[in-house]
Amino acid sequence: MTSIDVNISRRLMFAIVLTAITLVAEIIGGIWSNSLALLSDAGHVFLDLFALLLSLGAIKLATQPPTDSHSYGLHRAEVLASLVNGLTIFIMAIGILYEGSKRLISPEEVKTTPMLIIAVLGLIANLLAAKGLHGHSHDDLNVRSAFLHVIGDAAASVGVIVGALLMHYTGWYQADPIISIGIGLLILVGSGRVLREAVHILMEGVPRSLSVEQVAAQIRGIEGVLDIHHLNIWTVCSHILALSAHIEIDPAYDGERSRLLHTIEHELQHNFHITHTTIQLDCSTCSGGPLIKELNHRQRETCAHRHT
Repeated sequence: MTSIDVNISRRLMFAIVLTAITLVAEIIGGIWSNSLALLSDAGHVFLDLFALLLSLGAIKLATQPPTDSHSYGLHRAEVLASLVNGLTIFIMAIGILYEGSKRLISPEEVKTTPMLIIAVLGLIANLLAAKGLHGHSHDDLNVRSAFLHVIGDAAASVGVIVGALLMHYTGWYQADPIISIGIGLLILVGSGRVLREAVHILMEGVPRSLSVEQVAAQIRGIEGVLDIHHLNIWTVCSHILALSAHIEIDPAYDGERSRLLHTIEHELQHNFHITHTTIQLDCSTCSGGPLIKELNHRQRETCAHRHT
């Protein structure tokens, strides 16, 4: 593991600890204050905690070598975990929406002071976690995803704070189920996105951030490349994109295959973050070169001699 990975892992662990503390506090606070909004936000925090754990797990799994039975290593475990998590959170969101609709019809009194205190502490923890992740959020896709999750949870905490203040000063307790329904819908959308992405990856779909035509055009633009076919792009896990292709090269570059292959791989990694490639360089017109013709001529002479 590189020093950068170690630094990222430490920042993720810091965010995980803060998020876990927030989760426990919001569950206890939600039960204590009888606030469905706070319990709903705990569900949203759980989704974020799982996302942070997945990001950390992806870094750890990347250090595990492939085996005879798992040639890609254990990277796909991240995708399977996402699928299970998405289903769990989806069911949780349905439960929140159901309970919220019940409370909207028959509002219950909420202890706004403990609700407000827990929500403020949750917001502070989210902001500290976001600050810790921000430094690597621009150059690492895993950290960027975790950073956005934490920011989303901070926004949900702000909604809970606003609801607590509103109920404290007006006594309008319908605000609690309204906020919980809003957070439930947010969780529902988030879980749906996780499920869709997990299924898309397991079905070997093209990464949503990429266009096959765009990648093909980039490769065709490299000097020495004539065309590309049998192009396949898929996702191994959140931080590993794979590509396989047959690339037709100019006969004039037949002697520079290694340099040309290095150029193609560099362009794919730099422009599209594709790091796992299987590329076959083809030169169909090279078979008509003088050496091949001479060999074919000698082969025909040998065959003719055998038949005489």
